[in-house]
Amino acid sequence: MCMRLSTVILPIYRWAEGREVWRQAEELGFHAAYTYDHLTWRTFRDKPWFGAVPTLTAAAVSTSRIRLGTLVTSPNFRHPVTLAKELMSLDDISGGRVVLGIGSGGTGFDATALGQEAWSPRERAARFGEFVDMLDALLTQPALTRRGTYYTAEEARTVPGCVQRPRLPFAVAATGPRGLALTARYGQAWVTTGDPALYDEGTPEQSRAAIRGQIERLGEACAAAGRDPGELERIMLTGFTPDRNTMLDSVDAFVDFAGRHAELGVTEIVLHHPIPDSDFAADHEVFTRIATEGLAQLSSH
Repeated sequence: MCMRLSTVILPIYRWAEGREVWRQAEELGFHAAYTYDHLTWRTFRDKPWFGAVPTLTAAAVSTSRIRLGTLVTSPNFRHPVTLAKELMSLDDISGGRVVLGIGSGGTGFDATALGQEAWSPRERAARFGEFVDMLDALLTQPALTRRGTYYTAEEARTVPGCVQRPRLPFAVAATGPRGLALTARYGQAWVTTGDPALYDEGTPEQSRAAIRGQIERLGEACAAAGRDPGELERIMLTGFTPDRNTMLDSVDAFVDFAGRHAELGVTEIVLHHPIPDSDFAADHEVFTRIATEGLAQLSSH
C-alpha cells in the first residue's frame, strides 16, 4: 500500500521557534511540510500569523530533504505575475522541493482585506480558472503577454524558470465540476478536506462516501480531459471531517483512519502540527509516534 504522510505547520511562530518546528518535521520523516497561505485565518485573526512565502523560504534554507508547499494559495490577494516570480525563487532556494497547493479561495478575511467586495461564487470560479491558466503559462514560458478578463501580464519575465521541469507541481483543491476540470488539465495532485456539509453532524461513514464520490468525479474529469487519473496524487488535508477529534487519539486510531482512506484512493494524508488551545490541539507525543510508526503499521496490514 502506497501512502505518504505529511504535515501542515500554520505560520504562527516567530522564526526563532518556528525553525525548530520545521526541522523536526523533516527529522520525523514527513514527506512534505505545508503551510496555509492566508493573511489570517478564523480563530487566529488576532494572534500571530506570518506570511506563507517568507516562512517557506526560511524553511527551505533550514531543511534539506522535506518537500515544502502551500495548502493552499488562492487568488483572493494574489496576482499570478508576482506569485510566479516568488514561486520560481522559492523553488530555486529549496533546490526543487516546492509544490503549490492552490484553490479558489473563500469568503473569509482574505476576500476583503484589500478593500474589495467579496466575489460571488461565479466570479471566484472564473477568476480561479484564469489564475491557474496564467500561472501555468508564466512558470513554463520565459516571457508572457496576456490580457484576460481579470488578470494581465505585460511582457512578464520568469527567467530562469523553475528547478523542477517543466514547472513545480500544482496540487489543486477542488470538488466542483469546474475545479475538477482544472485539476485534470493542470494538476499533478488533487486536494480534498472532505465534505464541509458533514463537518458538524455527519458520520465518518458519510464522510468517506462523500470522498469516494469526489474521487469518482475526479476520474470522470480526467477521462473528459484524456488524462489518466492514476497520474494524480490524491491529498487529504485532515482536521475537517467528522472523525477529526478521534483520529489522533492513538497510533491505532490513525492507522485505522489512514487505511480506510487509502482504500478510497487517497495517496497522501496531511496532519496539522499540534497547536494547544485550538481546533488543532493534539497530544504531541502521539503525533510524533504517528509520524515515526504510523505508516509502518499501515503498510504491514
